[in-house]
Amino acid sequence: MTSRAIAAVILAAGKGTRMKSSQHKVLHPLAGQPMIHHLLATLDHVQTSRTVMVVGAGRDQVETAMAGRDIRFAVQEPQLGTGHAVMAALPELDGHKGDILVLYGDTPLIPADILAQMLSRLHSTPPNGSGKTGLVVLGFRPKDPAQYGRLVLDGDGALDRIVEYKDATPSERAISLCNSGVMAFDGALLPDLLSRLTNSNANGEYYLTDTVAIARSLGASVQVVEALEDDLIGVNSRMDLAKAEAVIQKRMRDAAMANGATLIDPASVYFSHDTKLGRDVLVEPHVVFGPGVHIADGATIRAFSHLEGAHVAENATIGPYARLRPGAEIGIGAKVGNFVEIKKAKVEEGAKISHLSYIGDASIGAHANIGAGTITCNYDGFSKYHTSIGAGAFIGSNSALVAPVTIGAGAIVGAGSTLSGNVEADDLALTRAERQTRPGWAKKFRAAKQRKK
Repeated sequence: MTSRAIAAVILAAGKGTRMKSSQHKVLHPLAGQPMIHHLLATLDHVQTSRTVMVVGAGRDQVETAMAGRDIRFAVQEPQLGTGHAVMAALPELDGHKGDILVLYGDTPLIPADILAQMLSRLHSTPPNGSGKTGLVVLGFRPKDPAQYGRLVLDGDGALDRIVEYKDATPSERAISLCNSGVMAFDGALLPDLLSRLTNSNANGEYYLTDTVAIARSLGASVQVVEALEDDLIGVNSRMDLAKAEAVIQKRMRDAAMANGATLIDPASVYFSHDTKLGRDVLVEPHVVFGPGVHIADGATIRAFSHLEGAHVAENATIGPYARLRPGAEIGIGAKVGNFVEIKKAKVEEGAKISHLSYIGDASIGAHANIGAGTITCNYDGFSKYHTSIGAGAFIGSNSALVAPVTIGAGAIVGAGSTLSGNVEADDLALTRAERQTRPGWAKKFRAAKQRKK
């Protein structure tokens, strides 16, 4: 990586009409966060000193989403091409001494190491040893080159020209190396290159790709770095968004397994951008991790569970068919079983909530046992209240604990109880109606009904 200062210009002024959405294109989510945030995270790794975002249609949405970030905004209005967009950013680059990356807000999956390669190439000696490198173009080799512009290299491997598909000869169309649009510029050269752009073309627009020919005419060398096709997915439609989601999910699954987690059926597990799995974590099929989930070493997440905003400690077991909502804290070796929902609750070490329960706004003490069908009644229609269950307590099946309520350590609550008052440590509490038995009543009832029928 160069020690020179690095600025980034992100083009995000497009209308995104093919998304068919009222939401700005770059704010559509990938792995649980807006796609533009993925690109910004990459730039954090590259350690840019200045970021300029070029906005246009829907600019209010983008600027609001960037609140709290050190980002400068430039407005492109009207929108007259990619070269014109970078021209709009120049005033916000005033005083910058260093390199300039030009990126696209709808191309969020470029790895940081690819950008590092571009910046390194920008300061390397050209293959033929003549001229200084003025810019670097990022290329790729798609399975279907379709209508992409082709990168035509000279005999020394430098970029000679970019030829648009419609203008290419048959031999040029046979070139597999295509233009991604992503570029790295020598910041001292960029203003001069932009000043020489013209819009003398059929669309009346200023094309950034024309800077290649201008740089060469000024004696500068233009170099190429290659990336994978998946690195350069441009999201222009919902179908593109799904393709990008598939790529980022595979990256995260691969990273989790490389770091020591086991995914039995990787393709059925969905991660969020910030999911963290420890070593020897076992994840069964069809698990969804929403934002804010941390799974510690040795935990097991069984099939068809959904977790969001939750922390699961070492050797705990979740599911199958469990739901952990934000604020769920599951302790070491604890068990949250099938069809159990936990919300804003702390479950201490070794506690068990094995079946068919809702635990919300609660604390469950170490080694407590919560029977099937237990619910904490935490909401009265207006406010939320807390339930506290002490260490080693036993809550019988089908119990309703009406908060605010405290069940002391070692206490037992009989099955089928509804409690709205506290239970002292080691006490037994139960609420059941007195049993009534009427001998022979059922037989007489059936006979009477049969006669009537």
